[in-house]
Amino acid sequence: MTTPFNKTVPKSQRKWSKPLLACYLTLLLGLVACSRSSTPTRLTVFAAASLTDAFTEAGQVFSQAHPDITVSFSFAGSQELATQISQGAPADLFASANQNQMDAAVASGRINADAPHPFVQNRLVVIVPSDNPAGITTLADLANEGVQLVFAAAEVPVGQYTLDFLTKATVADDFPDRYLELVQTNVVSYEQNVRAVFTKISLGEGDAGVVYASDVVGTEAENVIQLDIPDAFNTVAQYPIASLNDSENEVAAAQFITFILSTEGQAILAQYGFLPLTNE
Repeated sequence: MTTPFNKTVPKSQRKWSKPLLACYLTLLLGLVACSRSSTPTRLTVFAAASLTDAFTEAGQVFSQAHPDITVSFSFAGSQELATQISQGAPADLFASANQNQMDAAVASGRINADAPHPFVQNRLVVIVPSDNPAGITTLADLANEGVQLVFAAAEVPVGQYTLDFLTKATVADDFPDRYLELVQTNVVSYEQNVRAVFTKISLGEGDAGVVYASDVVGTEAENVIQLDIPDAFNTVAQYPIASLNDSENEVAAAQFITFILSTEGQAILAQYGFLPLTNE
């Protein structure tokens, strides 16, 4: 005889208790969500100091289009970044302000020789504080006695470009004899990146400095006066970018480079005073 206690209930008639059913559904939904989610990618970009503002905005726009990728920047002088790369610092991308420092990174073995390609250009300008205490109105005035100049060091890309400008101007008719020598005598500080040069001049800690045109953009630009350097003495600096061959985020790195080269990426760079590659 079958009693109510040992009666077998068909599977079709079995019922879940409400608490147990709720627990089961919560667990099931959690497992589905976990199966669909992936670990966010953190892309580490080493970029020249002059790219700080432009790349910060570009990174934000890029991350909005790629919510699974977080872009982390390290901004410094290109020579500092190339040194860090050669010493094994973890990074996925390197954007340099000149080819020399990119070549140094390639020589370290962490960037393939065929990986770098240019993505933007820049040019030099002279800046003086907005109150212009030294009364500098021409490039020749940089050689005046008592003028205090702040330049980037020679190993910094903009520092080498500055030397190139002074060397060209020295043999020109509109500049004093021994122009290069006189100007170098007036240098009171050599900085390790172009942003430091701009900051010192904008704060009145020097009478003049040489920076990129892209540095004289934004709210801080009102603190300085810009003097243009003619094409004959200027340098159109070409910036290369490349992914590192030991990057664990190869796909994300390629996507970021593609974005920087895109119309949208180039428009952001242009807003910050950079020149397109077609501008020679």
